Amino acid sequence: MSIIIGIVLAVVGVFMAIKSEAMLNMFGRVEFFEKYLGIEGGTRLGYKLLGIAVFLIGIMLATNVFGDFMMWLLSPLINAGRGQ
Repeated sequence: MSIIIGIVLAVVGVFMAIKSEAMLNMFGRVEFFEKYLGIEGGTRLGYKLLGIAVFLIGIMLATNVFGDFMMWLLSPLINAGRGQ
């Protein structure tokens, strides 16, 4: 089941990255993206970055490495409470 969800997320991520103009027309400008990613095209860039992130998460789910990646990413927080 995770393979199917991963492939669907990867396809959605590619769609978001390629069709950022369509995303802008559907959902409008995002003030956060405009503030931090530039004056013109900030929202488009934000949609592209979000699409790439969704694509990568989808590929990790489809290949069953998402859990290992999250453990690696969160390991400093998980091990912070343990004594040396």
